[in-house]
Amino acid sequence: MMRLKHFLTLFGLCAAVISCKTKAEKLQNTPVVQSPALPNVIIILIDDAGFADFGFMGSEDLETPRIDELAASGVVFTDAHVSATVCAPSRAGLMTGKYQQRFGFEANGTGGIGLRDEAVTMADVFQSNGYNTYALGKWHLGEEKSDHPNQRGFDEFYGFLSGSRSYFLLKDPGEKNMLQYNGEQVVFEGYLTDVLGDQSTRFIEESKETPFFMYLAYNAVHTPMEAKAEDLEKYRNHPRQDLAAMTWSLDQNVGKLIDKLEDLGLRQNTLIYFLSDNGGAHNNQSQNGMLKGWKGNHFEGGHRVPFILSYPSKVVSGKTFDGLSSSLDIFKTSVAATSLKVPKDLQLDGVDLLPYLNGELQGDPHQELFWRKLEESAARMGAYKTVRLENLKTVLYNLEENLKETENLADSNLAMLKELEEAYHKWEETLISPLWDEGDEWMDVTYEIQKSLMQNTEPLYKDIFDPNFKTGRKYIKR
Repeated sequence: MMRLKHFLTLFGLCAAVISCKTKAEKLQNTPVVQSPALPNVIIILIDDAGFADFGFMGSEDLETPRIDELAASGVVFTDAHVSATVCAPSRAGLMTGKYQQRFGFEANGTGGIGLRDEAVTMADVFQSNGYNTYALGKWHLGEEKSDHPNQRGFDEFYGFLSGSRSYFLLKDPGEKNMLQYNGEQVVFEGYLTDVLGDQSTRFIEESKETPFFMYLAYNAVHTPMEAKAEDLEKYRNHPRQDLAAMTWSLDQNVGKLIDKLEDLGLRQNTLIYFLSDNGGAHNNQSQNGMLKGWKGNHFEGGHRVPFILSYPSKVVSGKTFDGLSSSLDIFKTSVAATSLKVPKDLQLDGVDLLPYLNGELQGDPHQELFWRKLEESAARMGAYKTVRLENLKTVLYNLEENLKETENLADSNLAMLKELEEAYHKWEETLISPLWDEGDEWMDVTYEIQKSLMQNTEPLYKDIFDPNFKTGRKYIKR
């Protein structure tokens, strides 16, 4: 299997089919396991972060000392990907450990449907095994009562249901945007990133001797670009002032969490993941380094993300891992690390990463990875990747030789193109049709962007608010 060895130099990485059974039926025979020796699990999921926007990923202008500390305490993945290039479906894949297209959660937003009732979440499994389960921050997996975090395996939810909101108090936020605690509105003071950070440490203290699973989903650094006055002052001459200030606050709150674990003697036995839900967005000052594309399209900048796994008692620190890996792996890895009992018919698309990190297994955790969002898609096999768009000829890249995805090999390597296309179509046969789309306007924008990037040209516009889109574009006939 070909490797992406040169990737480390380029980015300056430092050492620092859904079952017919209901969810309840799947979980009812799962025995409860309770032991204070069981490891805690924390997923720190951030929002729309640029691939190159952390010190451990080579950033020289954004300060992230505490996140870099977390990276140095574990393993940095150089070839890690999320299962979607936009927020909501990416979170659906992470939370269920399976390609979200298998249950129709393919487009952004939640379509008034959200997660299918049969979908088993990580929290469901942890909860049924006696863990305390906590969700904080951005949910974006459905607003219906059946999709509230408290109905999807979480004992406690302190956050908001929508895809984005202000970092400061809203006068009339509405049910989707209000900060809430288990359904009841919370009126908070200060800056939301700090509020979520403080609550994360309180939940850890309250868990006491019971092991916990925490899903800490910061809305930073998603728009709106809002930061505290003192942090803006700290970066008053910075060319990316808003993002630098927001990232600093995020970093300090990650540090706050680490310090609390240390104070309580829990750090060594806590498995922590840190990653972004998709690539950097075009509208939040983020940078994806040399990666082509950004949030919403299927080039590396849309789905390759910074990814840390830190588990001091079990995984050697200060390493990098360049095997092909996915956010889908978090579910399977966490279950393996905690020896949890899971429903026998639970099908996961992820892989247990721990044997690869401990040297028991070699090579790539995944031989293939696939992406699809409505008219756009991509497939990966080893170093080779296709990017596809309806009514356009598929392009092929060798990421080992051309990580920038500028050299189309589709005509010169027909055998590889055929192999990837056959693998993609075989995977696609296992999916169901998307249960909602993103509307004509956004679908036109994303179509135009993917088409232009496939042709190595500058897109005419990047969102539906661009004047060029409003005045010069008609809907694509579908």
